[in-house]
Amino acid sequence: MKFAFLGLTLILGAGTAIANASKETPKSNNWPQFRGVQASGIAEGKELPIKWDVEKGEGVLWKTAIPGLGHCSPIVWDDKVFMTTSISGKEKAELRVGLYGDIAPVEDSTVHEFKVYCVNKNTGKILWERTALKGVPKVQRHTKSTHASPTMATDGKYVVAFFGSEGLYCYDMKGSLKWKHDFGVLDAGYYMVPSAQWGFASSPVIHNGRVIVQCDVQQKPFLASLNVATGKEIWRTPRTDVPTWGSPTVIEIAGRPQIIVNGWKHIGGYDFPTGKEIWRLTGGGDIPVPTPVYGKGLLFITNAHGSMAPIYAIKADVAGGDISLKPKETSNASIAWFTPRDGAYMQTPIVYGDYLYICRDNGVVGCYEAKTGKRLYNERLGTGRNGFTASSVAGDGKLYFTSEDGDIYVVQAGAEFKLLSVNPMDEVCMATPAISSGVLFYRTQGHLVAIGKK
Repeated sequence: MKFAFLGLTLILGAGTAIANASKETPKSNNWPQFRGVQASGIAEGKELPIKWDVEKGEGVLWKTAIPGLGHCSPIVWDDKVFMTTSISGKEKAELRVGLYGDIAPVEDSTVHEFKVYCVNKNTGKILWERTALKGVPKVQRHTKSTHASPTMATDGKYVVAFFGSEGLYCYDMKGSLKWKHDFGVLDAGYYMVPSAQWGFASSPVIHNGRVIVQCDVQQKPFLASLNVATGKEIWRTPRTDVPTWGSPTVIEIAGRPQIIVNGWKHIGGYDFPTGKEIWRLTGGGDIPVPTPVYGKGLLFITNAHGSMAPIYAIKADVAGGDISLKPKETSNASIAWFTPRDGAYMQTPIVYGDYLYICRDNGVVGCYEAKTGKRLYNERLGTGRNGFTASSVAGDGKLYFTSEDGDIYVVQAGAEFKLLSVNPMDEVCMATPAISSGVLFYRTQGHLVAIGKK
């Protein structure tokens, strides 16, 4: 039996109907949420490194120790890098990586510290740290998960940190707490075995003065919108789905923003101002983790577990109502193409140039023509015995794939597979990196590391 635990998980300029949700572009130096602008995973305009050596310090601009466990990705705004962590009362908190199927949660009822860090982007110096909460976690976590898995989000004025059952916290850029919001217990775990609590991982998104959170949990799942300045709930829309770990994405269609979410019973699009459902899609893997992404005029959604591992390429500008495929269908008026078995379990896919890249949890990377779904290659990174959870990022004609063991595989973008280098980080690496000003920021098990040219 497989496991699931976190969603560690929309390229612009591909069509006039889609506008940039955060007024940033992939060329910006800011990386404001999970996978940057609209979860695209892309940052252009600067040369990015191919080869580095952490052990020798070659290509390492700085390395800052961060205590505790956290799979949240770094985010960047101007000269600040933000992240969260959870510090157990145990001297050594359990973290087990690799390909395995155990579903039992970690037994740890010690008092934890849930913390937020702000680090200088240029020097690695910790500018401020805040303890959001001290207490025993309200739910347990998977042996590969943490209590600080959701990535933070910022709009340059506010920065929000989500600790699931421990609450949503909003700070200003100097670290002053503006508000906190308690959603109660958010129990995410295997829907078939409710006692297998795996921890919460969906990351918040900030758009047009609102914070969007997707809370697909065992009891009363929902999607909610809050005022970023005050924390007041604007609307809350119930969902009918099992627990999921992917993050929502906001895109604008004909000038009107939609919130796009992954799911099993309910993949869908919601109206940003009101939370009303616009379209829905049923079917796929029953433990959804990857975040929806947009590119080449299509919205891409994938997941994998159980009987299916689909890739859906959705026409976001025409989707409305129930767009679910009928048996044996591979397309319809709202779905450009579909494949039932090539999807990813853990990693959010990436659309870079004309191509869609999907890395599975065993390190097999598939490259597809984004518009048609034609598979161009299927190549393995690593030995097939190590896991891949962190999502890929791209820029400067290169793709970066991260193994759980901390090996970074640099692949040349394009229709043919070409491995450029493999760079060990010398630590477990579960978090998706950030890119800013030509620098890669990697969150390892014990450090935040800046990789770039000195």
